[in-house]
Amino acid sequence: MAPARLELARGGAAVTTRQPDRDRLWKANREVQVLVVEDDSAIGEPLATGLRREGFEVMLVQSAAAALSAPPADLVLLDLGLPDAHGFEVCRQLRARSTVPIIIVTARDDETDRVVGLELGADDYVVKPFGFRELVARIRAVLRRSAAQPSATSGPQVIGELEIDRRTHRVLLAGEEVQLTPKEYDLLALLALDPGAMVTRREILAEVWDPHWYGTSKTVDVHIASLRKKLGDPKWIETSRGVGFRLAVPQ
Repeated sequence: MAPARLELARGGAAVTTRQPDRDRLWKANREVQVLVVEDDSAIGEPLATGLRREGFEVMLVQSAAAALSAPPADLVLLDLGLPDAHGFEVCRQLRARSTVPIIIVTARDDETDRVVGLELGADDYVVKPFGFRELVARIRAVLRRSAAQPSATSGPQVIGELEIDRRTHRVLLAGEEVQLTPKEYDLLALLALDPGAMVTRREILAEVWDPHWYGTSKTVDVHIASLRKKLGDPKWIETSRGVGFRLAVPQ
């Protein structure tokens, strides 16, 4: 059966056409707290419902005051047209006190608004109407970028004999450097964010390539094959047919 698409129209109408793919209920998202700041319940309620189906924990608020007094979240979806304050002010205050990822979701598609939002600290800017799948892909991409940010004191990630240094983009295997292309490195780094967790093809394309990728998904298979060859053992990357891939330590 074809997957769902929740379209949020500029005027506020929301229509769900089909049920979502089971493989999009990604286990790694079950504990991710998303704060949805949206004053229009015709948009906010179905959006919150869709995100819960994807495995996120969602808090929905309808004002700037409620957003600024809400418990800490892992990510904020922020509308600009709030009844008690401009969304830009909410973005500014949230960014001043935390590094929480912020995605602005609004009907305002003017370039100036995009620039202002991003300069105030938003991590992404999505214009209504938008596809629900694209929004989820952007949420996961922003969360992964946030999780992958190295601190000044962080060292390489060690997975068995594999070492990934996110500060220098170097990969070592048994002490020897592995020469990877930029896409191969991004793909390996993505899988290594949660070793053992399944990452779907759609998520890989959205994060390593682009949420709007319209090319063939076979490019993922080509890069996976190249990575396996360079890592010297195909067991480093396991395949779940029809679902995706996971990073595993060869036994």
